[in-house]
Amino acid sequence: MLLIKNGILHTMEQEEPIESDILIKNGKIAEISQNIQKTENMECIEAKGLNVYPGFIDAHSHLGICEDKATVPGDVSNEGTNPVTPYIRGIDAVNPMDSAFHNALAVGITGVMVGPGSANPIGGQFGFIKTYGRCIDDMTVLAPSAIKIAFGENPMTNYGNCGNAPSTRMSIASFIREELFNARKYLDQNGEKDFCMECYRDLFEGKIPLKAHVHRADDILTAIRIAKEFGLGLTLDHCTEGHLIAEKIAESGFPVIVGPSLASRDKKEVSQSDFKTPGVLKKAGVTVALTTDHPVSRLQYLPVCAAFAAKEGLGRYNALRAITIDAAKICRVDNRLGSIKVGKDADIVIYNGDPLDIFSTVHTTIIDGKIVWPQNELKI
Repeated sequence: MLLIKNGILHTMEQEEPIESDILIKNGKIAEISQNIQKTENMECIEAKGLNVYPGFIDAHSHLGICEDKATVPGDVSNEGTNPVTPYIRGIDAVNPMDSAFHNALAVGITGVMVGPGSANPIGGQFGFIKTYGRCIDDMTVLAPSAIKIAFGENPMTNYGNCGNAPSTRMSIASFIREELFNARKYLDQNGEKDFCMECYRDLFEGKIPLKAHVHRADDILTAIRIAKEFGLGLTLDHCTEGHLIAEKIAESGFPVIVGPSLASRDKKEVSQSDFKTPGVLKKAGVTVALTTDHPVSRLQYLPVCAAFAAKEGLGRYNALRAITIDAAKICRVDNRLGSIKVGKDADIVIYNGDPLDIFSTVHTTIIDGKIVWPQNELKI
């Protein structure tokens, strides 16, 4: 058992913090109350004057797939030989020995959505994992957790520049529509099972969403259009020009994952990138999370991104929600993660100050009730 005493709890179940104790048993939050008595079989953290948060979540990442210190051999985030590869699984490529996992723990990031890149119109399956461990099977919370689709420059460049389809936005949309049409047809019949089509079952049963790489406003609206045509769930990832069509996104009911805003505007479709986007979308009624899109921006700068978003209109509390409970809801793991609540996983970060203050540092990171930072097992 682990006892956190006298911490200032930012539970994300309510806006105002409370001073209280947290008792952790078997990797879960067992009790939240004042004056929990320490017993001999408890490890205790004195958190008087320290800020306690649920572990932070990056809702879109290529952590461990596009490795932090590797170049070509370590970048296996795209299967660039076929524009439609829904059956590949991101967790099969995650290397838990990637040094970026160490960086995640050092800033209190305890969970990430991780999966293929955006070279293909349909790129494969994401999984939600925790950031501590040596075996990806032990680290996985939900897999598959989404099927990646991508619009815009990346698929057009990857294939069109080689004289192949898709080379236009129209062609990208047609690839996705045709595949979803065939998937629905396959799932409606009771024939022999097809490995390349079975991956769509959870999607059409509403258990997981499409995860759309979209920057430009027209691509965002095309993704919404296609998801509505087939009655599917959808997250709008990056959503760079989302502030230009905030009302339309709100009307769709789909959530967004904004970022990487702490990155260069090196492509035409990200020319409107700005930290004001999350705030504009939130004010329109959209559920918002943030992403570093690691390694486009490095994972450990997620709290910095939240701070900039807070400053540019999202506000402090909503910025924290965007890397905790709202991120968990978008990733569909909020039954276990994203807030400090009895029964949830004991994934917790303790800061010596405000995590949105660049001078604050992590005192302790906890995953599944185990202190994982500071620690000496993982070396950069």
